[in-house]
Amino acid sequence: MLNRKELKEISSIHGNGSYFVSFYLNVNPITNARGEYVIQLKNMIKDISDRSDKKVLKMIKDDLEKIESFVNGNKRELKKGLAILSSSEKTFWKAYQLSVPVKSEIIVDKTPFIKPLLDIMDNYQRYAVLLVDKETARIFLLHLGEITEYGDIHTPDVPGKHSKGGWFALSQNHYARHVDYHVGLHLKDVVRKLESFLKDEKIERVVLGGPYEAVVMTKDLLLKTITDKIIGTFRAGMFENNADILKKIEPVISEFEKKKEKMTVSELLTMASKRENAVVGIDNVLNALQEGRIMRLAFVKDFRDSGYACRNCRYLTKQKVIPCPYCRSEMEEVNYLVDLAAQRAVENGALVHVISESQELLNAGGIGAFLRF
Repeated sequence: MLNRKELKEISSIHGNGSYFVSFYLNVNPITNARGEYVIQLKNMIKDISDRSDKKVLKMIKDDLEKIESFVNGNKRELKKGLAILSSSEKTFWKAYQLSVPVKSEIIVDKTPFIKPLLDIMDNYQRYAVLLVDKETARIFLLHLGEITEYGDIHTPDVPGKHSKGGWFALSQNHYARHVDYHVGLHLKDVVRKLESFLKDEKIERVVLGGPYEAVVMTKDLLLKTITDKIIGTFRAGMFENNADILKKIEPVISEFEKKKEKMTVSELLTMASKRENAVVGIDNVLNALQEGRIMRLAFVKDFRDSGYACRNCRYLTKQKVIPCPYCRSEMEEVNYLVDLAAQRAVENGALVHVISESQELLNAGGIGAFLRF
């Protein structure tokens, strides 16, 4: 399963003379009617074969054949996106079936190209979803556009509502207290299991759903450490299927993510303007990256830039310098400078924020970083 720990390990891998083929394919059935991605796959492989140096092509030939074979042999298992990182010479192979679409592209380089996976990890966090009413609860995990039910909680002895008059009406107050007591026991059990689930799975974001009254009562029972993780609520019936629940959750998460991105950009620009451990602009970011000062990197998703990279120590710069000022090795021109910066940031233990859109950040250079010192 795709996770940050694995991406950090991959980002530290170097070819040392070998090459990696990083392959991304949009296989979303909505935009690929009748399996058109197969034609796109052939065109992509032909294009990279035509453009590659003969020596490099010889080194990656087995990777391209293996990738093509994998796609053709797993058509029924494909979801919306596919990512493959391969180097036959390094006996390295990683294939990720993704429930979110990706931009189709092939990158051949001496390190794996993981920026699209970083985008996904940043924009598709793990969420716990609790659907609860006064006698039942269901817990889900939402990640990478997929929702999985982890279990349900049912308290069968919660009494139903009184609907009769006469003698029953005389004891209505007592009966109501009796019902509230059992509902309280049920919700306390739900809260205990939710707290255990969040701790075991290390989840920091929660969405609550169900009838309004049950949601309010549940929130009142939660510890503050849990309520601080709640990003929103939604209305849903207890027995709706996973797909319908997902549709109701998506707007809640989308709104939360937009607010979070705006807050990140605002904080970054404010701190940078005051020179409080933050910088903006590609030159400033690359300098901080070389010094190992970046704690969190943020850039607009479609921001691109070109520059130069050292073949040996991986020093990055916008300036044309020959040789590398740090190790005296050869520098090569690259047109995906931001991607390389993101990979090095991850390798150094920094978090990466991929901002879906922000004119403010674009005006400030498209990229910025929060610094450790």
